[in-house]
Amino acid sequence: MTNLELSKLDLEHIWHPCTQMSDHENFPIIPIRSGKGAVLSDFDGNEYIDCVSSWWVNIFGHSNEYISAKLSEQAMNLEHVIMAGFSHEGIIKLSNRLINLLPKPLNKCFYGDNGSSAIEIALKMSYHKNLLLGKNKPLFLNLKNSYHGETIAALSVGDVELYKKIYKNILIKTVQTKVPMNFKGMEVSDEEALNDLKNVLENHHEQLSAFILEPLVQCAGDMNMYSADFVKKACVLAKSYDVDIIFDEVAVGFGRTGSLFALELCDIVPDFLCLSKGITGGYLPLSVVVTSDRIYNEFYGTYESNKAFLHSHSYTGNALACACANATLDIFEKENVIEKNKELSKFIKSEFSKLLKYDFIDNFRQTGMILAFDLVNFKQKRMGHLIYKQALQKGLLLRPLANTIYFMPPYVITKEQVCYVVSVLDELLSKLR
Repeated sequence: MTNLELSKLDLEHIWHPCTQMSDHENFPIIPIRSGKGAVLSDFDGNEYIDCVSSWWVNIFGHSNEYISAKLSEQAMNLEHVIMAGFSHEGIIKLSNRLINLLPKPLNKCFYGDNGSSAIEIALKMSYHKNLLLGKNKPLFLNLKNSYHGETIAALSVGDVELYKKIYKNILIKTVQTKVPMNFKGMEVSDEEALNDLKNVLENHHEQLSAFILEPLVQCAGDMNMYSADFVKKACVLAKSYDVDIIFDEVAVGFGRTGSLFALELCDIVPDFLCLSKGITGGYLPLSVVVTSDRIYNEFYGTYESNKAFLHSHSYTGNALACACANATLDIFEKENVIEKNKELSKFIKSEFSKLLKYDFIDNFRQTGMILAFDLVNFKQKRMGHLIYKQALQKGLLLRPLANTIYFMPPYVITKEQVCYVVSVLDELLSKLR
């Protein structure tokens, strides 16, 4: 079948995520036939460089031969087993490997099946743990401009109005504090943000269960980036007021920021670490919340004492997903990925810097394998969407955040492909004035 035929069938029954479906009345859905490395191919033979790792998950590209082989091998042995009272070799191996890669005291893994579920787990654990300690703390603290997912509790601790505003009457109660930023017409310094945080903690700490933040990069928050120094000082301050720390590394974990986990760069160990997306190399849904024996032991007791953490997902610890996660860690171990990414990120910055000749590009920024810039001073509100549509015609899959253009590719992207991406953007940007 052709792209157009499949697109028509798609629109008869499929409601796409984060999409205003009316956009597709005159702009067809693109059905993808196959993928290899950083390239996707449709049913008409067109190819697209995946500049966004298909929502930041395919860190080692599409149809990775090693991960595919391990997935196939696992599928012939065990596809899934209930994780209540049972286990399997893959998840035991994965958990031990994760703990060996993380700093102490992180040493207990609780699994979910996507990033939002990991956030929900961490929020519930923190609140429940405090309740067991005789502290009723019904509020959570988050940074302005943050995003943590779209289930109700995860949405509650985020601050992207586009997703959150309409549901305000059914969200859980939260408190927000300023975040360092230098875009959207706002300038907030580290010092100003830390002073605001201190004031918030002084006024609300007795009710605050946990402080949740994305270390280094607010990805869905238009790729706002802030320093490791701010993250460390903010977390130390929150801990001094007896507030738990939740790190949302769903998007920034597994090599995206320049180290395997962003917490390494921040020199801080959270009470709860949420991981997902790149954990399986983009193959299957899986998430994990990693915490400590100190917190785990608070739940150790009897059902009658309300100590059991009664949270579950049908596909918790899925054997196929764990096989992909173990394969992903194998690649990190065997191929010196972090060091290669450091070199590649320098090349990416050098190439994209060629676009700085345009006076409508502002806030050019990079953290590891994430680069972004903003299109400013345009009357048209959806300049990013315009670039998205035009880039598709040139073989690029971009997915701008409003007027923020970002580049978050698979780690296997070649330098030649990076150069092509920049050349296409240069051509498109040259026509905007």
